[in-house]
Amino acid sequence: MSHHGALYANIIPYSSRYMDKGKFGRIFGNLPPFATRSTKVENALKDMGKKGGIMDAEDDLTKTAAELITDLDLQTDNPNHPVMGAGMTFLGQFIDHDMTFDPTSSLERQADPEFVANFRTPSLSLDNVYGSGPGASPHLYDQQDGFGGIHFLIEPLGVTGKDGIAKFDLPRNTQNTALIGDPRNDENLIVSQLHLLFLQFHNKIVEQLRAKYPTKSPSTIFNEAQEMVRWHYQWIIIHEFLPLLCGNDVVKDILDNGRKFYSWNNEPFIPVEFSVAAYRFGHSQIRPSYRANFGNSSETPATPFFAKIFDHTLANGNDPDDLRGGKRANRRFIDWSTFFNLQDGLMRANKLIDTKMSTPLFDLLGFPTGDITSLAQRNLLRGLSFSLPSGQRVAHAMKMEILDADVFDNLKPYKVNFENSTPLWYYILKEAEVETGGVRLGKVGARIVAELMIGLIEGDNQSYLCQNPFWKPTLPCFEHYRFQRDFTIADLNRIAEGVVLL
Repeated sequence: MSHHGALYANIIPYSSRYMDKGKFGRIFGNLPPFATRSTKVENALKDMGKKGGIMDAEDDLTKTAAELITDLDLQTDNPNHPVMGAGMTFLGQFIDHDMTFDPTSSLERQADPEFVANFRTPSLSLDNVYGSGPGASPHLYDQQDGFGGIHFLIEPLGVTGKDGIAKFDLPRNTQNTALIGDPRNDENLIVSQLHLLFLQFHNKIVEQLRAKYPTKSPSTIFNEAQEMVRWHYQWIIIHEFLPLLCGNDVVKDILDNGRKFYSWNNEPFIPVEFSVAAYRFGHSQIRPSYRANFGNSSETPATPFFAKIFDHTLANGNDPDDLRGGKRANRRFIDWSTFFNLQDGLMRANKLIDTKMSTPLFDLLGFPTGDITSLAQRNLLRGLSFSLPSGQRVAHAMKMEILDADVFDNLKPYKVNFENSTPLWYYILKEAEVETGGVRLGKVGARIVAELMIGLIEGDNQSYLCQNPFWKPTLPCFEHYRFQRDFTIADLNRIAEGVVLL
């Protein structure tokens, strides 16, 4: 490890000057791009991110989904840092969809992030769940719920899963399109079922408040339920998700001593160092396959549903043997025991955060012929399009130790100086691998992610940090982690599915 201080002298962190609502921006606007765009640089990035290249985990896709699950380099628990369950990857995806939405994104354009619209309010307030509320988004709500149309619609599957829990799906129209606030939350079965948990959680809170305050108006009940759901969600982000991902010390330092790098003039914004690089850590955690559930009550005996994340060889029918979204069938649900710590000993770990990605991600579904289908290539080229600085320059600007060039020996053959000026996304993955063994983000990645997410909550005047910074969760919970004493995603899960009654 080395600093190379003289090389990066006089570089000062700097926040975006253009702070209009709904724009992306930069944290380190004074830093130059990691490379000048050229055919040689583009080809090097494409080679890095190609199927069979240096980032491909080379999973044997001839194996069954169940066999692939047992043949992975997974996180393991240790006394100093609890393991991230497999569901945390998809909670991260769900959170991302709550912060950002750029339907016009393109790999081909030279993009100035300060002129790219974010069609999602840059906050952590569950816009992707609530839409514009019952009045402006009535298609999301049950108009015959007996509560004034303030329940979310959900669709019963008519089966029970593990432990006899009744299973549901997102509400869908006749073409299987999910009636939800953000279509991206139906990209795969896991995130669609996570979205469903939040719909169910809201409905349970509405029922509790209605029983407690029968004379209150539907709009009052809705507003109180929405605030309770949002605050518990924000608590989970700050007190569970971020400590697992970034380390408890980083989170505590930001809460106690404030942010050092992410700031704004008028309103919070989404920096591209976060959206295009640091927060794409989760792509390396995605497994090639998962156990969706343990079987359902319509089967005797119950048949566990193991499935690859997606599979090009399958017919695009209504119930393929993979985890793509947009489908309707009674086995397409999630038993959450293997994804979150429900204290039954069944939770399985994420893959490590490192520079290897599951092989299916190098051949994505849904792109037109001739388009780039490797997720790794898309990430690397997007970093070039947005002129992101190198990981080394960002580390120096943050006054953090810089990874030595020898760590990037596999980049030297490209002869474009990536070992000294590394694409920020790749640098952050390698940093996690070197500094934490892939259990969580390294110093640079952790600080960018934690500051942005805490900053968005601090910048939302309706959040619990602004309204009542001493607030604590009020709903039933049980202990999960050594550093965590309060409400977690597993508690939300148990309430949403009716295991714990309010």
